[in-house]
Amino acid sequence: MGRSQMLLIILYFANQSRASRSGPNTSWGGGQKMPVFRPQETVRLAKPRFSAEARQELTTHCDAGCLWREAHPTFDDLKEDLAYETVYLNGTRTLTRVDISDSPLSQTHAPRRRRRRKRQIFGVDGRFDIRGDHFPLSFPFSTTVKISTGCTGILVSDRHVLTAAHCIHDGKDYVKGAKKLKVGFLTENLKAPLPKRAKPPPKLLIRWSRVKRTQVPRGWIRSQNELSMDYDYALLELKRPHGKAYMELTVMPSPAQVAGNRIHFSGFDSDRPGQLVYRFCPIINETPHLIYQHCDAQPGSSGSGVYAKLWMPDKHHWERKIVGIFSGHQWVDLNGVQKDYNVAVRITPLKYAQICYWIKGNYSECHSN
Repeated sequence: MGRSQMLLIILYFANQSRASRSGPNTSWGGGQKMPVFRPQETVRLAKPRFSAEARQELTTHCDAGCLWREAHPTFDDLKEDLAYETVYLNGTRTLTRVDISDSPLSQTHAPRRRRRRKRQIFGVDGRFDIRGDHFPLSFPFSTTVKISTGCTGILVSDRHVLTAAHCIHDGKDYVKGAKKLKVGFLTENLKAPLPKRAKPPPKLLIRWSRVKRTQVPRGWIRSQNELSMDYDYALLELKRPHGKAYMELTVMPSPAQVAGNRIHFSGFDSDRPGQLVYRFCPIINETPHLIYQHCDAQPGSSGSGVYAKLWMPDKHHWERKIVGIFSGHQWVDLNGVQKDYNVAVRITPLKYAQICYWIKGNYSECHSN
């Protein structure tokens, strides 16, 4: 594919989308009653050791039993999974237990049979480098940020970043780099040009901003089995507003409501250092917690915000909304046949209510949104 064709494709998917700089940063598509997510008790825990090694990719395994358990959680399981830990800049750690109500429970969808693959690149590599002086700094690509532990994140408010939980916590402890966690923003290099014979400076640089608070669901921390990927998400709060456009969050609808049945995400894949990498692909299947697809990805793209174009009836146009977080790779074993997928954690009504509360700090505002 030629460069001109690639740019036309990128322009097509970058258009018909509106950035948000103010106002609500979450949206609720309706059709279901919004769950109530209400914190009940917060207790102080010992400070984290920050001893875990950071990993830029996650691979899990799941079979028919794990798919069934995922679709049939008990009420107590839901409350335990949606309880969350908060770690502050000074190392203080707390656990918040929650109460939930009006929670719909979905049925499982077993992934269809696919030919076995061996990598996170499926066939011809379908990723695009976002090059040039302006493309990486334009919406929606500008909402993608780099996490200092080696992953990717996406801006969801004027000071919040959504990413994958495994980027900061290995399920047992916080990773070493999470003690002084930073978020990197692509920015234009405004330094004066060097003499003609000198090597030209990079046109884009990464500007780092400190994180003052991280929040991770207990569904990730307490689980070292096949269910862990279901809650592989975390929210980072920056010390100060970033002043950039961000993307709105919403509940993942049925694939029939997604334009072209396609999802999109951009990330900092480790095999292309210094490049912001964009991809899109169709949704293959889904479970109550996961989106199965074959979007090409490599380590470093974990934590990317997965978005889709959704029709906004009140505005009479399509908009991009975050519907998931890219997690990693999963092998699914059904009837003795193994299939593999790249997997995103889908935003469910309860996860939406939780993340909305983390951002706004007021459950009633999220419930009435």
